[in-house]
Amino acid sequence: MRIDRIEPSRHKKGRILVFLEDGACLKITEQELLDFGLHQDDDLEEEALTKLKDAAGVSNTRAAAADLINKRPMSRRDLERKLQEKGASPAEARYASEWLEAIGALNDAEYAAALARHYSAKGYGPARIKEKLYEKGIPKDLWEDALTDLPENASQIDAYISKKLRGTLPDEKEKRRISNALLRRGYGWGDIKEAWGRFEGA
Repeated sequence: MRIDRIEPSRHKKGRILVFLEDGACLKITEQELLDFGLHQDDDLEEEALTKLKDAAGVSNTRAAAADLINKRPMSRRDLERKLQEKGASPAEARYASEWLEAIGALNDAEYAAALARHYSAKGYGPARIKEKLYEKGIPKDLWEDALTDLPENASQIDAYISKKLRGTLPDEKEKRRISNALLRRGYGWGDIKEAWGRFEGA
């Protein structure tokens, strides 16, 4: 397959466009240009063309992965899913994730800790935070470490009850309503019961 022309991309810095005689356009990086020693009018054997396409696929997936991570943090699982939705093969998505992990741009443990802090600040308890970690694709073996430095459940629950009651004494219906809200937020019944004991004993 003959290379019709080679030119830099006008839209992506460092991206090279290789136009083939059949009308196809390969998007590669400067590194592939050097590695394969490509020049206009070169005639690529089928094996060389296949290797170039494979290399281009890896490079394009890496670039897409970097763009996604720069837009917003995400777990490795979600990143690989999004890359595959964009057309990357499972192997390309895995290589891109491993590359980002190697350079420190993708870190599930740090992301898990940030998520835990975020949802704790919104008033969520451990069970609800774990649900969020699961939804975001964080491996279970990282959950406990992510929850380690969060405020104590007691202080979170006490603050919620005080905010809802604003100094008034609740009746049983109000207590049930607040308790159910705390359960939905991911706090355990034992912790909620102890909080009511502290409130009533104050």
